Amino acid sequence: MIARLKGIVDEIGDDWAIIDVGGVGYFVFCPGKTLQGLPKIGESVVLHIETHVREDHIHLYGFLTGGEKEWFGRLQSVQGVGAKVALAILSVLTPGELAQAIAAQDRTMLGRASGVGPKLATRLVIELKDKVPAFEGFEAATSVPGKPSGGSLAADAVSALVNLGYRQADAMGAVARVNRAQGGEATLEALIRGGLKELAG
Repeated sequence: MIARLKGIVDEIGDDWAIIDVGGVGYFVFCPGKTLQGLPKIGESVVLHIETHVREDHIHLYGFLTGGEKEWFGRLQSVQGVGAKVALAILSVLTPGELAQAIAAQDRTMLGRASGVGPKLATRLVIELKDKVPAFEGFEAATSVPGKPSGGSLAADAVSALVNLGYRQADAMGAVARVNRAQGGEATLEALIRGGLKELAG
């Protein structure tokens, strides 16, 4: 299995790139954000690779970060999500934004990706909320553009709700929604009270 490619960018297409490694060109499928982050043709690059071996083909999927690669695999654990849809999602959302969308149960954000309708967006939220590592991207989920991050207070609020017996994934989603609804200016008490109301709803 190929796990990493270190070589020269030879060509870049709509959803692929060719990486020249010692004179051998590897055709690699990539999400849009990875393609945008590639260096210019002729420059060196290192890609994290996931190899899919089937009876009729071998496909390489490349990512600039390990986080993108992990999310690529995580997304495909959801029923109805194959490599094509996973790439589409990672083309419009970074790993942090994905964690944010799932923590806040933001189906609209997930629906920005091609091939993700309301039903699949709901399935993504339900099936992935327990698979996101604790607090991964939570600061992003509890921040509001143009305002200081409320990540620390939010983390304290989540901890309080967990101590009250709620599941961490549910508590994170509730607190993220409350904090964003209040413009990132909620107090710890308001986050806990609002979180309780969300969880009771």
